[in-house]
Amino acid sequence: MPGRHVTDHQARLFMKLRRDHPIDVAAAKAGMSRATGYCISEDPTPPSQKKGPRGRRRPDPLEAIFDSEVVPLLRTAPGLRPVAIFEELLRRHPELSSGIRRTLERRIRSWRALHGEEQEVIFRQSHEPGRMGLSDFTNMGAAGVTVLGQPLPHLLYHFRLPWSGFEHAHVILGGESFVALAEGLQNALWSVGGAPAFHRSDSLSAAFRNLDAEARTDLTKRYDGLCAHYRMTPTRNNKGVAHENGSIESAHGHLKNAIRDALLMRGSADFEDLGAYRAFIDEIVGRHNAARGKRIEAERAYLQELPERRTTDYEEVIVTVTSAGGFTLRKVFYTVPSRLIGHRLRVRLYDERLELFVGGTHLLNLPRGRGHPDGKHDQVVNYHHVIHSLRKKPMALLHLVYRDKLFPRGEYRRAFEALTARLPERQACKATVELLALAHERNCEVALAEDLAALLDVGDLPDLAVLRRKFSPDPASLPVVTVRATSLNSYEDLLGAGTDTGAYA
Repeated sequence: MPGRHVTDHQARLFMKLRRDHPIDVAAAKAGMSRATGYCISEDPTPPSQKKGPRGRRRPDPLEAIFDSEVVPLLRTAPGLRPVAIFEELLRRHPELSSGIRRTLERRIRSWRALHGEEQEVIFRQSHEPGRMGLSDFTNMGAAGVTVLGQPLPHLLYHFRLPWSGFEHAHVILGGESFVALAEGLQNALWSVGGAPAFHRSDSLSAAFRNLDAEARTDLTKRYDGLCAHYRMTPTRNNKGVAHENGSIESAHGHLKNAIRDALLMRGSADFEDLGAYRAFIDEIVGRHNAARGKRIEAERAYLQELPERRTTDYEEVIVTVTSAGGFTLRKVFYTVPSRLIGHRLRVRLYDERLELFVGGTHLLNLPRGRGHPDGKHDQVVNYHHVIHSLRKKPMALLHLVYRDKLFPRGEYRRAFEALTARLPERQACKATVELLALAHERNCEVALAEDLAALLDVGDLPDLAVLRRKFSPDPASLPVVTVRATSLNSYEDLLGAGTDTGAYA
């Protein structure tokens, strides 16, 4: 073929075909021209042995400086990039052409192959069924997921059995922590129906961050206790050596690509609530596991049986409710019913919620808040907890620290802004507090918000009297029903009557 060199294989094939075919036929079958066939017939020496060493056609621009300048740089700083050396040579020798960059890169690559430092070797491992389970966290910020239009910063806890490929993913709203690991790991183990002999995670450096030595020791003991509950031997890869957990690090990329594709096919990355997004993730992971169903079923026979119940997957903290009607925990202020002021509460801290107890009695659950990365505190406020006191002091709303978090919906905030703009501050605050009280007392938060939106859209202010009539009746105007207790003698009379008539005979 024109422009292509004849190989030794083609020459041998031509000579073999030449025995039974004319030169032009043998040349065509061997993929060469007729003229080349005649040349090989006259001189059957393999083409590779005919070529002499090719000499340089132009002067070597690096001959005078490579050994004297480039090699010392490579020896002194082995990690130096070729482009940095190239820029340094141009600075030292302005007469050099910028076209030598590729030549320099090839020369450096060849030098490193002969004289470079030894590199770390990755040892591929063979996996046994039921032996190893892997855990890790991966950031999902690039997915651009939103809930009701608001960005959802989150991680995915990712568990995998490398032999069968079983996967489990759990949405984590906070950072890497023992609570997140414990919850996600236990969900994964109960989902697959067994526990492997070993569990490997990363060094948990993110969970240890900002902890003192005592807290780190406690966290290590809790992690060891979690693994012991499921009879797993805990192992960790070295800090900063991600490839030691490579069987799940690579799976991160596959899972995130699948999530990205599913979001594109869905047509939107916005979800109505966190539950809908979690169901979306579960569906993707479920499809992955269904494709490996036979292998997963085979590995289940090698997994250890699960214990009778789950173990602790929360942190427990004692807090005191202050006169502000709440408590501060992990740079977040939480409101609670004011009757708890002065009480010490036992708080179970989960990744996404807080469970509050007085002694052994469960009181209520609160959504978990997160402090801001810049150190600024946050608030989790429920207006139902403070509205009775706020009605007595409506002007407190004007400069309330957590005022923006007090409004349950954006329509109430819009109403406060409109009232403040057009009424004196005292009237505006009182009207806004009464709107919140109306939503609280008559359980009409959503419907009232819709009415407020309609009024504000046309530029009107809310009329409390009209709204109170609409969302009637007023609980204070309801009749009081008195239930009189029946005398127990009437039951004795009935029993006596039954005996007289022979009903029990």
